[in-house]
Amino acid sequence: MKTLSTYLFFLVFIINGASLKIEAQTKLPSTENTTHHPENKQTADSILNVGEKRQNAGKFLEAMVLFEKSLKIYQSLKDQKGIGNSFNKIATTYYYQGDYLKALSYYTKCKETYEKVHFKKGISSALNNMGAVYYYLGNYPKALEFYNQAIKIQKKIGDKKIIAASTQNIGGIYVDIKDYANAMLYSKKANAIYTELKDSIGISHNLNGAGKIYMMQKQYAKAYDFFNQALNIADKIGDKQKKIEVLYNLGELFTIQGNFTKSLSYYNLCLETSQKINSLQYVGSTQIAIGNLLNKLGQSANAIKKCKTGLDIANTLGAVSLKKDACKCLYDSYKTEGNTNLALAFYEKSNAYKDSLQSEETSNKILNMEFQKALLMDSIAYVTKSHNIELKHKEEVQNKEKQRNIIIISLGFIMLIAIALWNRLNYVRRSRKELTIEKDRSEKLLLNILPEEIAEELKEKGFVNARDFNLVSILFTDFKSFTQTAEKMSPQNLVEEINVCFKAFDNISDKYNIEKIKTIGDSYMAAGGFPNPDHNSLKNIVFAALEMQEFMMERKVSNIAADIPVFEMRLGIHAGPIVAGIVGVKKFQYDVWGDTVNTASRIESNGMVEKVNISESLYNLIKDEDCFVFEYRGNIYAKGKGEIKMYFVEKNDFSHTKKSILIEHTYI
Repeated sequence: MKTLSTYLFFLVFIINGASLKIEAQTKLPSTENTTHHPENKQTADSILNVGEKRQNAGKFLEAMVLFEKSLKIYQSLKDQKGIGNSFNKIATTYYYQGDYLKALSYYTKCKETYEKVHFKKGISSALNNMGAVYYYLGNYPKALEFYNQAIKIQKKIGDKKIIAASTQNIGGIYVDIKDYANAMLYSKKANAIYTELKDSIGISHNLNGAGKIYMMQKQYAKAYDFFNQALNIADKIGDKQKKIEVLYNLGELFTIQGNFTKSLSYYNLCLETSQKINSLQYVGSTQIAIGNLLNKLGQSANAIKKCKTGLDIANTLGAVSLKKDACKCLYDSYKTEGNTNLALAFYEKSNAYKDSLQSEETSNKILNMEFQKALLMDSIAYVTKSHNIELKHKEEVQNKEKQRNIIIISLGFIMLIAIALWNRLNYVRRSRKELTIEKDRSEKLLLNILPEEIAEELKEKGFVNARDFNLVSILFTDFKSFTQTAEKMSPQNLVEEINVCFKAFDNISDKYNIEKIKTIGDSYMAAGGFPNPDHNSLKNIVFAALEMQEFMMERKVSNIAADIPVFEMRLGIHAGPIVAGIVGVKKFQYDVWGDTVNTASRIESNGMVEKVNISESLYNLIKDEDCFVFEYRGNIYAKGKGEIKMYFVEKNDFSHTKKSILIEHTYI
């Protein structure tokens, strides 16, 4: 059962440009000590630090007063970094109190403030925290978007702590969608960074996450070992938030193994600690977990109380996944009690929340089938029981009572017919919904294969007319010595490496609005300026090519460091007229033909690794762009084409002061 993000929920805090750990509360200075100081930066910093200690002690109202006081001083001093720090702490306080909309609002203000002073470390921290809030609320695509933005910034400035946090958060998403291989991969990446930094909090966090993965894979002994290591570190450093996360996971571990007594003891410890630090997320999720256990132990009345408490907290927090689990708990408990109407009501609520979380359709179908089956069995049991009672009455009563028994039987059949009709109506509604979902999926799949304009033409006419284009740029890539390098890799690693590269190329193509045509083995083909001509397409395809080579060079460095075979890539571009269209009726694809395509292939095969090679015709079209610098290579023989003038192109980093530069080299 997934209650909340117990696996990898890690907020990163930035104060005065440095990443700080959350430490156990010691003796706190009085707030009066900061009241009458002059309004300067030192005073504001002091007030903010005292507020952080109040926050760590769970005294959120006192902390909020101090954070707002420091904010006013920073605003009067126009200290943007200080303002951003205050927004960050206010957002975190709202998060701990369960007000996620306000937390998200203040994290956004924090990011925007840091952007004003180009404080990249703070920006990436805010992005990671925003992703963490979306992750808890169940919006995984949005969470992943913010995590990736944070990692992209941190890779440039090299803050390993936030890279590790965002990396592990992404792993948490893979856990929730049950992709345990990728979850463990991201967990190991994060652990390597935490170990290098000797970060106890991060290591404890990572051990807890790895234990969760092992638990999901039914490797219970390993899971228990990792959880215990995480708990020991959390106790040692006084991190109560991490402690309740691990205690919750231990409770879940023993629930899965059927040891309900031990599971209940861990859940009770988790609930007690959560209430002490006022962590509403874990108070709510633990109440629901205890409710599920009580229901399994035959204490359905107590289970209902616990689950209702969890649902009240979920409604307060606005947490969809917690609402889903609370409703599922109430469904199971009311079903055990024999209250079919309430069971049905909470079952439908649980399903509605699951749909809003974009759960797997197959899982929904299975749950629906299980409920219908359970409801039918309950109905049959009820009718059978009524029939047995009627048989006894037939032996004990006179003819007058037989008429009443017939009425009871009739009412039972009417109830069965009503249930059957309701089930049929519900089935029709769900079928319509599933058809809509499948239609949307088909639409997305078609747009993934064909450009939107071509897809619309194909749907409308059933075929696509071939079209001529006067000027289209064609890009080809190819890995040098692919066969020799591939022999050093397993088939799985080979496909994974190619996939990493081509996924990066796809993202770059989307960024510069160029159309991917196809991949052939280790070759990637794309085109710019069609099906909708664009006057910027020639410049954009060169930018895309340079970024692809830049990605391959970065990949080379990381692979060498990890002792992984390295691919080096040639890349060539040519521009000219083409014909585009669809051929065949099975596994069709939108393709291009013409001498321009053949010439582009020759330009690529005569290129050099880590370079972007272009033809003379493309050079003549973009030579006046001051964002590029060119290197003339001379006449180079191309198979089937004879001698062609070729050029290397690079970004002109001084384009604001210089025009494009042509460097002529003679090649022998």
